Amino acid sequence: MLAIIGGSGLYSLGDDFELEEQALRATPWGDTSADILLGRWNGIPLAFLPRHGPGHRVPPHQVNYRANIWALKQLGVARIIAVNAVGGITADSPPLTLAVPDQIIDYSSGREHTFFDGGDDQVSHVDFSWPYSATLRGILLEAGLQLGQPLLASATYGSTNGPRLETAAEITRMRQDGCNLVGMTGMPETVLARELEIDYACLALVVNWAAGVEDKIISMQEILANVEQGMRRVKALLLVAAGLVEQ
Repeated sequence: MLAIIGGSGLYSLGDDFELEEQALRATPWGDTSADILLGRWNGIPLAFLPRHGPGHRVPPHQVNYRANIWALKQLGVARIIAVNAVGGITADSPPLTLAVPDQIIDYSSGREHTFFDGGDDQVSHVDFSWPYSATLRGILLEAGLQLGQPLLASATYGSTNGPRLETAAEITRMRQDGCNLVGMTGMPETVLARELEIDYACLALVVNWAAGVEDKIISMQEILANVEQGMRRVKALLLVAAGLVEQ
């Protein structure tokens, strides 16, 4: 089964989603961010989980990523498409760009970032060379082609702690490190999916230029306007991608 994890601005799939079940939130790692909604989206079976909870109540550094990914696995989810609102760092990622990153750099700290915490009395490692599923990335790119929707097909996501935005100096460093995008929820979600052997891909919506790219203060009003505008395209692309997953 496919799951969609909704980020900032994507709290539901709309009236076309036919709810069949709300899954329990309790896991060995605590409660999920919200009830997991199981149903059909234009006839396509899937699960939906808003990462930040109902009404965007959970800040990025307090999302229970382990509970979210664990619960999806227990429900039989084999593939996850995660939606993330991000800032653009490089010239190829201006606001309203839709990107399908292929790499990630983790700048976050203090988060519960693994299921392998030593409780099973052994050390476990996973290969994370290529953090995103090539198959799911290909499906997202194909969905973009079918819709005539341009996508940034290769990008590196820099994952910071939040909830504050970054300094201009931090963004300069991230650009030097090779990041195209900056967001607050990419990690540890991505690696937790890998640990549980779930195919995972990210669809990132750029909602602002990152700090220092332009010589002005970042406007939350502008971010919210871009989220509202961009999420309409995100939903259209997700619906096509979900259909391709089912083929």
